[in-house]
Amino acid sequence: MLGVLNLPSRDGREQIGRRPCLVLSETKTDLVIIAPLTSNLQALRFPNTLKIKISETNNLAKDSAILMFQLQALDKRRFISKIGEIENSYLKEVDKILKMLFNL
Repeated sequence: MLGVLNLPSRDGREQIGRRPCLVLSETKTDLVIIAPLTSNLQALRFPNTLKIKISETNNLAKDSAILMFQLQALDKRRFISKIGEIENSYLKEVDKILKMLFNL
């Protein structure tokens, strides 16, 4: 699922503020595990990113990049709204990136 979340401010290079995110998992502990998105396609130069093109299914405003290397566990209260769903072809690529990222 794609949703809008309010990412907390940090002192580093993490994504912050209200932004679209790929919700990878909802836990039984009131947390969601997310990967933030950015519309700055220059981010695709980094490893473990994936370009997502706008569609009626995902309902993104712009072509975006999922920043899989910035996975976060956040309180569900940071969830603002659902945007749409991510297409299966992208989910397969997300799965490949996760397996590579975690050496699975």
